Amino acid sequence: MGAKYFGAAVRRVEDPRYLRGEARYVDDIKLPGMVHAAFLRSPHAHARITRIDTTRAAAMPGVARVFTFADLARFMKPLPLFGAPPPGLAARVSFTMRQTTQYGLCKDVARYVGEIVAMAVADSRYRAEDAVDAIEVGWEPLPAVVDMVTASEPGSPLMYADWPDNVAVGFTHAIGDADAAFTAADVVVRERFRVQRYVGMPIEPRGVVATYERRDGTLTTWNSTQVAHWVQQGLAAALEMPPHKIRVIAPDVGGGFGTKAAGYAEDALIPIAAIVLGRPVKWAEDRREHMMAAAHARHQVHDIALAARRDGTILAVRDRVWLDVGAYNSWGIVLPYNTVAHLLGPYRIRNLHVAFKAVVTNKTPNAPYRGAGRPEAVFAMDRAVDCLARRMGLDPAEIRRRNYLRGDELPWDLGMPYRDGNPLVYDSGDFRAGLEAALRAARYDEFRRAQPALRERGIYRGIGLSGYVEGTAIGPYESASVRLDLAGRVVVVTGACSSGQGHETSFAQVAADVLSVPLEWVTVIGGDTSAVPFGVGTFASRSAVTAGSSIHDAATALREKIIRAAATLLEAAPADIAIEDGRVLVRGAPASAVPLARVVQASIPTFAGPGVASPDFEATAYHHVPTVTWASAVHVAQVEVDPETGVVALLAYLVAHDCGKVINPPIVDGQVHGGVAQGVGGALYEEMVYDEGGQLLTGSLMDYLLPTAMELPPIETVHLEHPSARNPLGIKGVGEGGAISPPAAIANAIEDALAPLGVRITETPVTPARLLALIGAKKTA
Repeated sequence: MGAKYFGAAVRRVEDPRYLRGEARYVDDIKLPGMVHAAFLRSPHAHARITRIDTTRAAAMPGVARVFTFADLARFMKPLPLFGAPPPGLAARVSFTMRQTTQYGLCKDVARYVGEIVAMAVADSRYRAEDAVDAIEVGWEPLPAVVDMVTASEPGSPLMYADWPDNVAVGFTHAIGDADAAFTAADVVVRERFRVQRYVGMPIEPRGVVATYERRDGTLTTWNSTQVAHWVQQGLAAALEMPPHKIRVIAPDVGGGFGTKAAGYAEDALIPIAAIVLGRPVKWAEDRREHMMAAAHARHQVHDIALAARRDGTILAVRDRVWLDVGAYNSWGIVLPYNTVAHLLGPYRIRNLHVAFKAVVTNKTPNAPYRGAGRPEAVFAMDRAVDCLARRMGLDPAEIRRRNYLRGDELPWDLGMPYRDGNPLVYDSGDFRAGLEAALRAARYDEFRRAQPALRERGIYRGIGLSGYVEGTAIGPYESASVRLDLAGRVVVVTGACSSGQGHETSFAQVAADVLSVPLEWVTVIGGDTSAVPFGVGTFASRSAVTAGSSIHDAATALREKIIRAAATLLEAAPADIAIEDGRVLVRGAPASAVPLARVVQASIPTFAGPGVASPDFEATAYHHVPTVTWASAVHVAQVEVDPETGVVALLAYLVAHDCGKVINPPIVDGQVHGGVAQGVGGALYEEMVYDEGGQLLTGSLMDYLLPTAMELPPIETVHLEHPSARNPLGIKGVGEGGAISPPAAIANAIEDALAPLGVRITETPVTPARLLALIGAKKTA
């Protein structure tokens, strides 16, 4: 097997349909007799429902039904919960974890603005919305819990009367002896950093279409999801149907970023309505709904301290962390422990103590979003390291040189478990070399030499660094089936769901190389539960490693089947059979070559007799992934700040990253660039703001600012390949990495630019108003 396609800059095969407007999203699904759903959502952050009257709404023209909890009580099962600690982690860390029941329709108490109270179904979306407006609800407002730190303290109003406090997940974790290290330290820095609440904001909001066949009791639902098999499992539990009777299809998906990997009420409510009404039902989320009801993310506070020797060696980290999980803790320990597991990053630190509280509040529930706890950890750590460097008079690059791990120190055992319960051991990489590569490519020393003269002219330019080490491709598996059709063409089916990552190209590259066929012979199908019975989905930078490895394994097994059949057909030993460019031949006898189709057709029984082999040209694999691979990167941001307006201009951005062996460089570049764009949003623009009553103030794109192409600088990528031995392809995940470091790198660059004014950046986004306030405070002082 050669590597004709793996590593090549192959053009994405899925792009033509997108560019021609021929992609098919959920909102493009139109079925005969289809009706449309709309939802009444709570206008209160915290309130008890005293009555619901749907009489007037149900009598309106075109309305099929109006549903409340009482109407659908037999279907109202708790929504899926995730994030229980696995045994290996629970044995090392003592978690206090509380998870609460949330139903598809609110039963008695609404706990955030946007929670679903009732569903109207009508012959058009417009009439369904009118019916929603006609539903009468009696409300008894309750005290709103909004600030996570205050909510975690004794005496705060309780979100749940049967809880002793508002802490959904609490734990402490330590490695080494942080107390002794702080006692022995020459220098200690402390700071409180705040990372705001912001979101994935995919260009396509969520959507669900469902149809039910009474004839055979089968349900088909199209869902803009990253996790088709998870949706199937949730529906099987809610509807009490066997999974094989439920087909979930994720068609073309316009971005996911983790937002579409959560378990939502609408995933079940639309299929339930289709079953009850006996008609296809459709719901397409509008942007206002998306902003109040789709999962929120980030939102942490860190009280962090670093202990160091006078030479800049970091000895220990202490951190107290609060995380606002919103109204329901659906994700358990995932976000809290992800944060802790990634706090030390590329630094050579042996002593750590963390106290963590994940707190429920009257806000839209949180869920993992591109990075999932890592951007928050990196922001706190890299901002603290820059504060330490400034205190000690060291350049930020130099303090990192003294503390980053070298390649010869890996594998590096942190002495703690990862979230999957296995030991947290960095498998491969060279973080010091990555730093040096980034500094060279960004011409860091040249920037430093030019900076004093620019400052003398009143030009405030800064450069900022941030590095991370990311556990990617969490297991335990992903499914893949590879088969030949009658013409010898290859069909790859996987449980991984593409939402823009280029699966149809990258997975085809893997399969084409293993089977030695032209790339255009390979068709990749993902996100359809009828095509492969078991699967997980796409999130956590996992698909290339998990699905790619399964495709490799399945294609390898299929290749052996082809060789055995061809050996019989060509009357040769299997060891003498080769496959080249879609043809099989006896080595050294090019005239013996026949196309793959001939091998397939010769294996099919005829009236004359059986085939040369069983026509079983298919193989399925569930490659086991016991633990993660560790990708890494260093980001360098260059900014210019106008101290009169507070406006920050991004001048350049560079990422030197290691994702193991690269399958397709342009696709990897695209993943990095997209992640950086979202990280820029987190650094400078995006924030979900609530008032003291729990009302969302940034509920439209007029108030919630997103970066556009106008705000993004040129982004340069440097590929550093340190293969992982943990999978047959030597790869690591890359989907999330671009979003992890930009807030820290940009904040460090802004602080560097304004160093003459002594401004310290402690929270994001760094908006002009916030920056002007900091500058003004320093000038007044």
